[in-house]
Order: sequence, then structure tokens, then C-alpha cells
Amino acid sequence: MLTLLEQLDKGSLWQSPGGIHPPELKQLSNQQPIARLPLAKQFIVPIPQVGEQARLMVKIGQSVLKGQVLTEGSGFIYLPVHAPTSGIIIGIESVASNHASGLPVMSCIIEADGLDTWCELAPSDILSINNDEIIAKIKQAGIAGMGGAAFPTHIKLNTASKIDLVIINGIECEPYITSDDRLMRDYSNEILAGIDIIYRVIKPQRIIIAIEDNKPEAVEAMKVAISRSQLPPNSTRVTVIPTKYPSGGEKQLIQIITGKEVPSGCLPSQLGIVVQNVGTAFAIQDAVIHGKPLVERVVTLTGKNIHRPGNYWLPIGTPISTVLDQVNFSIAQNQKVIIGGPMMGYAIQNTNVPILKGTNCILAPSAAEIAPDSVEKACIRCGECAIACPALLLPQQLFWHAKAEEYDKAASFNLQDCIECGCCSYVCPSDIPLVEYYRIAKSALKIEAEEKVQADKAKVRFEARLQRLEDEKLAREAKAKEAAAKRQASMKTTDKEAVAAAMARIAAKKASATQDVISTATETMLNTQANQQPSNDVNSTADKKSAVSAAIQRAKAKKAAQAQNSDTSTTDQLILDSTCANNTEPVKATLSQQDRVAAAVARAKAKKALQTKQTDPVSTEQANNNELNDVIADVVEQPNVSTQDSDKQARINAAVARAKAKKLARTVTINIDTPAIDSMSLQSSEAVTDNSVTDKQARVAAAIAKAKAKKMASTTLEVEPVFAENLTDVTLDENRLADNKVQDKQAKIAAAIAKAKAKKLAQQVEKKD
Repeated sequence: MLTLLEQLDKGSLWQSPGGIHPPELKQLSNQQPIARLPLAKQFIVPIPQVGEQARLMVKIGQSVLKGQVLTEGSGFIYLPVHAPTSGIIIGIESVASNHASGLPVMSCIIEADGLDTWCELAPSDILSINNDEIIAKIKQAGIAGMGGAAFPTHIKLNTASKIDLVIINGIECEPYITSDDRLMRDYSNEILAGIDIIYRVIKPQRIIIAIEDNKPEAVEAMKVAISRSQLPPNSTRVTVIPTKYPSGGEKQLIQIITGKEVPSGCLPSQLGIVVQNVGTAFAIQDAVIHGKPLVERVVTLTGKNIHRPGNYWLPIGTPISTVLDQVNFSIAQNQKVIIGGPMMGYAIQNTNVPILKGTNCILAPSAAEIAPDSVEKACIRCGECAIACPALLLPQQLFWHAKAEEYDKAASFNLQDCIECGCCSYVCPSDIPLVEYYRIAKSALKIEAEEKVQADKAKVRFEARLQRLEDEKLAREAKAKEAAAKRQASMKTTDKEAVAAAMARIAAKKASATQDVISTATETMLNTQANQQPSNDVNSTADKKSAVSAAIQRAKAKKAAQAQNSDTSTTDQLILDSTCANNTEPVKATLSQQDRVAAAVARAKAKKALQTKQTDPVSTEQANNNELNDVIADVVEQPNVSTQDSDKQARINAAVARAKAKKLARTVTINIDTPAIDSMSLQSSEAVTDNSVTDKQARVAAAIAKAKAKKMASTTLEVEPVFAENLTDVTLDENRLADNKVQDKQAKIAAAIAKAKAKKLAQQVEKKD
């Protein structure tokens, strides 16, 4: 079997799928050599022409020379923009673009001075510079693919893969266009010089110049140029291929010459092949050898409404309207001006747009040359589009998904492999503009991809911001801790004493506020009792004595409980002493949730007992005796459990004992019988006068006791009041508390004994009264 190189030398060719044979119509423009038109008065130079965004280096009113760099940038695919002629910058503004959409693009407007003066050029000797310098010169000259795609040339030449074959594309298969044909005829030696530079950079094994068989003059001219070139013998040859559209496509041309198919999503360089246009080869030699940047190109002006058709050297940035005027363009009704050929070109609505690096043809057809716009009809599923597709795609599926705006599904059918050749639209009997649907779908997918990239970048920035804020927070905390440690280490004894004194003053202020609250409550209660109980009432006198006795008994009960549990109730005693003695530094005890529940249960039971005894005074004494016996029985039967919570439990027991003593005192006051009251009413007014001071003291003592009990339950111990809504809820809470808490046997017995003594003393007081 012959190798690929042997087959290339033999001239073997392969068939490419699909394709059509439209009328060529090339005789209109290829009969005269390439000419030049008069210089335009103004030039419109778009700033972002090829590659990444660029920064403008000139300003309004500045003079520029032909070939002077107008932009700068550092991107990998950035290409500079040069002034097409000498003149003055008269405007930097948005102008309609040379695109089917006509969207405005930032452009630099140059008013030509008519001198067409070049800037300083830097010619080079091809033998004295290396490959890196050659590629740098190509990039600085702003050279892009001249076949229409306008892909940066320096990227194609600076490939990392080993290149075995270079194909110079001279096919130019689209109807009407003849710029490459005339360039090969008129400038074959310059093209071969550019091919020689490409050979020095890539060093391929073979170079194939592919030309269609409908260009015999160009074939002969290139063969003569090869014989005069300095290329190695047998390294370069001309291959003539059959005329067929679109055999000039990069992937289709590779398949015809080598029989290899470029996989979807891959580049030809991955197969060891590079394809360059003949116009690109000419621009390379002009840039490397003569130092000229890409400021002009050959453009075909054709169509029957152009009376001077042909190929012309046009500076990049020349307004198309100016060019048409110079070739005697006659505007017909519904006239179309097409940029490119009739198959892959696009119509523009505004002719005041500039020539670009990829503009190879301006077509102004007459009504007889181009069919009028027809109405799109329904697809009949004939399958002609699939037969004509050179990329072996499924145009029907792509059309349906693109029309339904299901762009993801269209992409799954390899939409990106479509070269937009227009074969499917050409053969469609329903006149469906299939290529237009594909272009819209591609644009939508491109926009979606760009938005996704921007969203990913925004997400990265957001996460970086969060991480930065977290790092700053940690750094501040670490710095604060370090500063606090340094202050602590450097703090003197006097400083520590000052801190302690400040804390003491704060505690004193809190204690003073607490004492003011207690005093206010006491005064309010005394005033209320004075209003409700007149001094001349015999019953109020008995109530006063009972209150005094109850207060005395409660104090004895508290004292007994505290004496019995001195090791566990120190905090309660300190709170009581500090409140009574107006101490400036009260001791605070913090109770747990269990302690607060116990205090609330005791208060609720006392309230309930008081309400019951007010309604049924006869059974009060018996209920009190039963309650006391139950408490003593519970104390005796309760096992002594020693746990780590014994201190808290002792305080709870003492508080419960005080609450029950208070309840018993109220019971004694209510249960005073009528004979006792009658006997007290018989006392003389003198006895009442003698005991007035004692009664007043009793009321004060009772009020103080109530305020202290309230303060110990809410303010001093910082217990939030919990009120039982009904007796059932209180009983349930008490049962749950009894299941969870551990009691101190000795404290409970002491509290029960104190309650019994209090009841006994109260009864004695009743008898005496």
C-alpha cells in the first residue's frame, strides 16, 4: 500500500461527500489584472477587528501615517489595527458594522491627506531571522486568514504539533469571486515567497498548492513560480482538483487531498495538517520581507449592476459606498449589496460600512441574476438537504430544533460542524432559509456559553470575597486576643486593683437599684393596707397582730432552716442579710430551670390554698394539719440521696419551706373565729392605743417579709416568675419535678419541723388574743 506522501506525489484524490454545482459566473471579474481605485477621502477603521479587545492609542486631532499602529493589546489572539493611509483622526465613535446585523461598533475615523505617506518600515532578510522573530512580525502586521474566516495566522503557524503537510488553498469555489484567481496570476512569485517563509517556520514534508480545474491560468502561473523558487526540490507541487462547491472548505479540502476526515471538535493541526490561503501567503511575505502591515487586500467587485467589475486593491477601512461610486454602481429597485459570494455572503442595509480584512467580494447583482425573496413553505421531508450537506449532518433535525429554539438539542446534532456553505438552502424546494436558522442557533449558543463563563467568574469572585472576609475576621480576632494577652501580661498590680474597684462600683450600683425597688414595693404595700384597714376597726387590729405573729414565725422558720443547712444555704442567707442590712454588694445566685420550676410550684400552691381557705374557712385548720402530716411523712420516707446537686436542692427546700410558712400565716389570719373577734372588740381604746406602735411594726415586718420573699424568687435569684394556670397544671409540674430532682433529707426534715413550730406558735397567738 502506498503511503500518504507517495499518494500525494502521485496526485491521488478522494471524493468528498455532498456538494453542488452552481453557476460559476467568474468571467465578469477575472478578465482584467488587479487594479487600484482612487484614494477615499475618509476611512472607517473598526477598533476590534480580529481577536480580543484592543485599546486605542490615538486621540482626536492626532496625525497618523499609513501603517501606523492604532491599537495595543496583550491577548493571545489579539491582532493590532493599522492606519490604512496618512491623515488626521477626526472622530472616535460608534459606526454601523460590516455585518448582517449592522450593529454599531467603536471605530476610528481618519480623514485622508491624499499623500498616502508610509510610516517607517522594518524590512528583514529571511535568512537572518529565526522562527520566533518571523511569527512576531506576522502578529505585529495584523495578518489574519484572507479566505474569509479571518483567523489569526500566527496561531496557525505557532502550533505545537508536528506538521507533515501544508495545503495552500487556491480553490475559490464560490460563484462570482475571483480575487485569489487573479492574485495567483498576477503575483505568483510573491505568493511563493510567502510559502517559502511558511516552509521555514513549520518545515513540513510536503506543500500542496490546491487549485480547481476551472483556473488553468492560475495553475500554470503557480507551476512556473515553483520552478523559480528557492524551495527544496519535490517539496512543493500543484494539485488540480475537480470543480465542486464547497471543495474550498478547510475540512473538505483536507478530505479531498488526503482522504482523512477531521473529527468533530478537532483542528487540522491535530492530524499534522495546516491550511493557508494564497492571499495569506502574499500578506506574510509582504510583512516579513518588506515590513508592511496588513492595510489593504484584493477585493472582487462584481455583479451586472457594477459597470466596472474586476479585482481591486482596496485599503482596509474604505467605505463601501465610496467604492461603489468609483465603479459606476447603478442602484436598481430592491437592490441588494452582498458582502461575499451568493452562497456564504450576507446582505447589508447600509453601504457606509468599511472594508475588513476578511472582505473578499462585493456583489451587486441585478434582478435577473438573483431570484426575488420567496415565502418560506413547510418542509416536505424530501431529504435533498441531507444529500447535499458536505459535512454529513442532518439539516432537517437542525432546522426543527433551531426553529423551536431548542438550541441544546441542535448542538447535540453537531451544529457547530456546520460550515454555513448554503448547499442545503440552495437545494431546498420549500425555499427554507436553513442557514439563517443555523446562524441564529449558533449565536444563541455562543451567548449562552459567554454568560456561563461570566457566571463562573462571578462565582469565583464571590467565593474569594467570602474567603477574604473570613480571613480578615480571623485576623482581627487573633490580633485582639494577642493585644489582650499583651495587656494582661503588662498589667500592674495597681491596674488590677483599679479594675476590681470598677467592678465593685458596678455591683454597688446594681444593689442600690435593687434596694430602691424593694423600698418602693414596701411603701406601696403599706399604703394599700392602711387604706383597706382603718385603725379604728377592731378586726383590722386582730389582722395586724396575726400578721405580726406570722412574720415572726416565718422569720423563725427561715432561721431554723438556715441553721440546719448552713453549709448548703449560704447564698440564701447572704441574700437575706444583704437585703435587710442595705448591703451594697448583694450576692447573686443563678438557679437552673429545675429550681425556677420548684419556686413557681410553691407560689402557685400557696395562692391556691389561700383561695380555698377564703371560700371554706371551717376546714382550713384541718387541711393545714393534713398538709403538715403529709410533708413530715414524705420527709421521713424519702431516702437520703447524695449527689452533686445537693446544694441547689437545699436552697430549693428552704425556699419551699418559707413559702409554706407564709401560706400558714395567711391561714391563721383567715381562721380567726367570731368569738375571738368579739372579745377583741371589747378591749378598751387605751389597749389599742398602747399596741398601735406594735401593730405598725407588725405591718411593716409583714410587708418587708413579702417583699423579701418576692425579691428572692424573682430579682436576687434572677428567677423568672412562672404562674400556674390551674391546679392540674401545678400538680403535673410538681410531679415532674419530684421525678427529676434529688432531695436532701436533712434539709427537708428541718423545713418540716420549722413549719410545724410556726403553726403551733400561730395557734398560741390565737389563744392569747
